[in-house]
Amino acid sequence: MVGVSAAILAGGLGTRLRSVVSDRPKALAPIAGRPFLARLLDQLEAAGLREATLLTGFAAEMIEAEFGDRYNGLKLSYSREPEPLGTGGALRLAFPLLTCETILLLNGDSYCDTDLGKLLNFHVERTPAATLTLTHVSDGSRYGRVIADESCRVLRFEEKNGIADPAWINAGIYVMRRDVVEAIPAGRAVSLERDVLPEWVNDGAVLGFPGGRFIDIGTPESFASAEEFFREAPPL
Repeated sequence: MVGVSAAILAGGLGTRLRSVVSDRPKALAPIAGRPFLARLLDQLEAAGLREATLLTGFAAEMIEAEFGDRYNGLKLSYSREPEPLGTGGALRLAFPLLTCETILLLNGDSYCDTDLGKLLNFHVERTPAATLTLTHVSDGSRYGRVIADESCRVLRFEEKNGIADPAWINAGIYVMRRDVVEAIPAGRAVSLERDVLPEWVNDGAVLGFPGGRFIDIGTPESFASAEEFFREAPPL
């Protein structure tokens, strides 16, 4: 797939997961004998991507040792944080490696079944600052909610409220224009979710794209269900 730079956020500490995965970074948490990050790389490769940049931080050397400079048909590069920079700061640090006008970013601790080709076409045809992949969950109590209108424009984010009712949530797959990534402040900690996306939403420049089945591995409970999730997943 030409014209797209792909990146994966893989620098998280995985503090909540430490009780069950204590000897490696969260991105390398084993699912049926394979590191979770491999599932995301499979998804990129299946969509026709040929290069990916891994945004690393905590235990970066373990991730680099695991995957090296190539994963199957994907050429890999690395952007290592010298200190925790947050999701937005990590993305901005990697900016020189993301040379295409369209940037595809995946969270390294969640997975959503979605057609990346359709997502990218949706974004390129409409050229918002960013397109978020959204997924509908039956219990939104663990997540912040995303409110969008009938034209797919994201109107606002709502904080976690502890209410176990259905909700649309951020599924952790983003498409962004390169110019808006360049505008993220460099050299300091920035949260993509708290500092950057709300500003873009206020400008009316964020769209939502519906995705499919979703899992994150951020807690021991969700991690325990990951093997079954991938066993039931449709083929890529």
